[in-house]
Amino acid sequence: MTRIAGVTIPTEKQVQIALTYVYGVGPKTARDILAAAKVEPTTRVKDLTEAEERSIREVVDNNYTVEGDLQRLVANNIKRLKDINAYRGLRHKNGLPVHGQRTRTNARTRKGRAIAVGGTQKKAPSKT
Repeated sequence: MTRIAGVTIPTEKQVQIALTYVYGVGPKTARDILAAAKVEPTTRVKDLTEAEERSIREVVDNNYTVEGDLQRLVANNIKRLKDINAYRGLRHKNGLPVHGQRTRTNARTRKGRAIAVGGTQKKAPSKT
């Protein structure tokens, strides 16, 4: 059970894939971390030595903002946009797409489930 930045990473996966389970670490950053720590990317997490684990942990702690700190930073940035009533902040408040995507169709991820407008559904036949 290997923990990096407070996250338990899966032991059966390759290190370069397992590192992406940490919030703020994607495939490119994982490769950079492993290059800095001088660890083979295709090594399984269960096969890492204590020294390799320690070097990965040190690289992540010293050079990258990840997990709670990064989430706090993002939340503060969004809160600041809302507080100053910036356009992007208003879009965040209303739960709409922020980066200029169309909303007439699509945007279901942000807007939620579609609500049927009255009169569009067939009436159920009534018993007489």
